[in-house]
Amino acid sequence: MNAPQPPKQVDPTAISTSPALDALVQSLQQAAGDPALPEATQALLLESARELRAARDRIDAEHNRYRALFDAVPDPVSVLSRDGTVLDLNKAGIAAYMRSREDIIGKPIETLNPELPPGHLVPVLDALDRGETYVIEVTNMRADGSRFPVEVHSATLVYDGQPAIIAVARDLSARNEAEARYASLTESTDKAITIQDRVGHLHYINAAGMRIFGLSGDEIVPREPDWSDWVVVDEDGRPLPHDQYPAARALDTGLPISSVVIGLLRHSTQRLIWLSVTAVPQFAPGAKTAELVLTLSSDITALKRDTTLFKRVQELARIGGWQWNRSTDALYLTEEAARIVSAKSTPESMTAFLACLREHDRRRMQDVLAKIGQGTGFELELQGSEADGTPFWIRMIGESESSGPGTDQLTGTVQDVTDRKQEEATLRVQAQTDALTGLMNRDAILSQLDTRLADTASNRIALLYIDLDRFKIVNDVLGHGAGDELLVAAAQRMRKAIGSEGMVARFGGDEFVVICATDDDADRPEHMAQRIQHAFAESFRLHGDEFNVTTSIGIAQAPADGETSQQLIQSADMAMYDSKRRTRNGWQAFSPELASRQQERLQTETQLRRALDKGEFHLVYQPQVDLRTGRILYAEALVRWRNPQLGEMRPDHFIDLAETTGDIVRIGNWVLREACTQMRRWSEQGLPIQRMAVNVSYRQFLGDDLAESVRKALQESELPGSALELELTERVLVDDTPATLAVFTELRALGVQLSIDDFGEGYSALNYLRRLPINALKLSYSFIKGVPGNPSDIAICQAVAGIAQSLGLGLVAEGVENEAQRDFLLRLGVTTGQGFLFAPGLLPGEFAKRVAAQQDPA
Repeated sequence: MNAPQPPKQVDPTAISTSPALDALVQSLQQAAGDPALPEATQALLLESARELRAARDRIDAEHNRYRALFDAVPDPVSVLSRDGTVLDLNKAGIAAYMRSREDIIGKPIETLNPELPPGHLVPVLDALDRGETYVIEVTNMRADGSRFPVEVHSATLVYDGQPAIIAVARDLSARNEAEARYASLTESTDKAITIQDRVGHLHYINAAGMRIFGLSGDEIVPREPDWSDWVVVDEDGRPLPHDQYPAARALDTGLPISSVVIGLLRHSTQRLIWLSVTAVPQFAPGAKTAELVLTLSSDITALKRDTTLFKRVQELARIGGWQWNRSTDALYLTEEAARIVSAKSTPESMTAFLACLREHDRRRMQDVLAKIGQGTGFELELQGSEADGTPFWIRMIGESESSGPGTDQLTGTVQDVTDRKQEEATLRVQAQTDALTGLMNRDAILSQLDTRLADTASNRIALLYIDLDRFKIVNDVLGHGAGDELLVAAAQRMRKAIGSEGMVARFGGDEFVVICATDDDADRPEHMAQRIQHAFAESFRLHGDEFNVTTSIGIAQAPADGETSQQLIQSADMAMYDSKRRTRNGWQAFSPELASRQQERLQTETQLRRALDKGEFHLVYQPQVDLRTGRILYAEALVRWRNPQLGEMRPDHFIDLAETTGDIVRIGNWVLREACTQMRRWSEQGLPIQRMAVNVSYRQFLGDDLAESVRKALQESELPGSALELELTERVLVDDTPATLAVFTELRALGVQLSIDDFGEGYSALNYLRRLPINALKLSYSFIKGVPGNPSDIAICQAVAGIAQSLGLGLVAEGVENEAQRDFLLRLGVTTGQGFLFAPGLLPGEFAKRVAAQQDPA
C-alpha cells in the first residue's frame, strides 16, 4: 500500500473562482433530487452540497481578505513564475509602474526591468530552492521610461498549485534622500552598523547591532567581544575564511562590498543569524589605504524562516495590517500592528483601538470612518499613548472593500512613525531656540509677534528692544568665549526680571527683544524696563575681573507705534539708539519727535556720503602753544563740513555719524593728505611750525592700511615723519594684537609721533602704554573744564600727569579756556596746551598770520 501523500497546498485565488467546484455543487444538488436514490443517499448528497457551498464561501472570504491585504501593502508586490512571468501584481505595483494590469500580467519580468542581465533568475532560484530568500537592489522602469531604484526581496510561494516567487520591491528613492538627510541617526536604524579596524577591533556598534548580534553591554569596548565564540559561514553554510569576510575584502580592495549574505553562529548560545552585509572602507584624509571599515548588516533571519505570504509581506514592508468589520465593530490586528499600538491587551474592536488615541486624533479618525464609502480610502497620521503613557505616532492607511460579501469591511496598514515625529519635534524646537542662551530666537519671536498683531483681541502689546552697553569691550578684551558667557548670564537675568509677564528672545548679537501685553497694565513696559536695568545693576564677574554692563532699552507700543512687526521693531530700535546716544543705562519710549530726529539723521547720512566728492569739507587748524609764553609750537588739523542744504554741521554730530556709517575712513584719509599738504605750504613760506597733529579713527586703524596711507601722504608732501603726529583713541589700545603692534612699529619707523587722544575717558589700558611705542598723552577737555575747582577733576589731572612723567611721555592739555586753568596746568608741570584761551580752529591764512606775527612782533 502506497504511503499517504501530503495534502497539496492550495492557493485561495485559484479556488475562489473555480467553475469545477460550482459544477460539483450543482451536480450534487441534481443527484439529490433523483427519486431513484434512497432517501438517506439523497440527504447525504444534499448535506455534501451544503458543506461544499460553505467551504466555497469561506474560501471566498479568505481570498477577499488576502486580496485586500495584498493590495493594501504600499510597496509593489509581484508574484512570478519560476521562468519570470508576472502572475499577479498588487495595486501599489500598478501605480508604481504606471501600467495597466493587462500590460503586466502574463508578461516577462523584463517588462518592468529591461536592464536585467541574462540568467538573472539563476541566483534567485538557487537561493529559494535552498529555502532562503533573495535580496537585490535593481533599477525598475515605469511606463514613461523613467527609472527608479528598488530593493527586491524574493521568497518562495505556492501559487495556483505551482511553485512561484513572491517579490516585494521597495522604492529606494525616498530612502536614499532620507539617508542623505539623516545620516547621523544611526541609532534609530534597525540595521547593525559597526566600525572596525584591520585587526578586527570594534570601534563602534549601534543599538541595532547590539540586538542583532545578541551582545550585552559588558561585551563592548573597552573589553572587546570574544569573536572566537563566533563562526562565520557563507550563504551555503560553509565556513568563510577571514579574508573573505565582507569587511576584510573592503579593506583589502579599498572598494565597497555590497549585499553579501553571511551566517553567524554563536557557540555559547547556539544561535544562528543570517545577515545581508555591506562593507564600506573608510579613508582618512590624504590616506591611500583604509584603516577602518563601516559595515551595515541587515538581519534577514526572519525572512529565511518565514513561509506564509501574509507574515512575509508584513515583515518585508515593516508595517502591520488591520481589518475592521463596520457592522460588528470587530477589529483584527496583525502581530506587528498590535506591537506598534502597545496596548495592555490587543484591541479587538475599533472602539478599543480609538481609545488608544489622543482625543483630537480620535475624533479625526471617527469622522473619517463615518464618511468613508465604498471604494474610497484614507491616510492619516495619528498620535496615541501606549499602556504606560508613552506617546506614539502612527501612519494609518485604509480603504473599504470595493465589492463582494466584505463590502462592510475596511482593510489597511498601520506604520510606526514615532521616531520621525520625535525628530521633527526636536528640529522644530531647535529651529525656534537660540543655541547659546536657550531663549527664543529671532524667527520664533517674530512669529509670536506676527500672530499677536494679527489678532485684534491681543494686539495691544509693547516691544522692548534691548542692547547691552559696553559688550564689545568685554568681547574685545577677554575674547569671544567671555562674550558668550556674558550673553548667557545676561539672558538669565532678563528671564528672571521678566518672569511670566512677557516673552524674551535673543534677536542677534548682543540685542534682545521682549514682548508684553499692555491691555491690562498700560505701565507694564516701563516697569519691565526698570526691572531689567535693576537686574543689571550688579557687575558681571568674568575670568576673575568685574565688568559693569548695563542696558539701553527702546520701547514701542502697538498699534500706535506700528501695526506690523517690522514697524514695531523699527520704532523700538530707533528709541533704543536714541537712549544709547543720550545716556547709556537708560530707556526711551518711541515718539513722533524721535521719528522726526531719525529722519533728520538719515538725511544727514545721505548728504555725508556725498560730501567728500562734492568738496564740502575743509580744514581749520588750532594752535598748540607753550603755556608759559603763548608761543605757537604745533598745529592740530580739525575737519569742518558746510553743506548747502544743512548748513554748517557740528563736528561732534557728523564725525560720530561717519564713524557709524564707515565714511570716516575716506574722510580721515582726505584729512591726512590735506593736512600734510598744508604743512608743506607753511614750510615753504618759512613758518616755524614744528609738527602737524591729525586725528585717526579706530576704523582707519583697523580697516585701512594706515602705515601705507601715511607713507604716501608724507611722500607726496615731501615731509619728514617727524613733522606729523597721529592722535589715536584709547580704543586702539584695547585691541592688543600682533597686527596692532605691527602698525605701531611701522608708523614709528616712519618717524611719526604717536599720541593718545582724550586719555582717561575710555578704557585706560596702562599696561599697553608701557609696551606700545607711544610718544605723548592728551589730557581731555572733560577733565580740564572742572579745574581748579573740582577735586575729582584735579585728582584725575594729577594722575594722568604722573603717568606721563613716570613713562617719559609728553602731555598736551586740551580745551584750555581761562587763565585759572592755565595756571593750574603750569603748576602741574604741563607746558603745552590748546584751547579758546589762545585760539579756536583757524583757516590756513589766519593761522599763518599769527605764526608770522610771533616772528616779527612789530
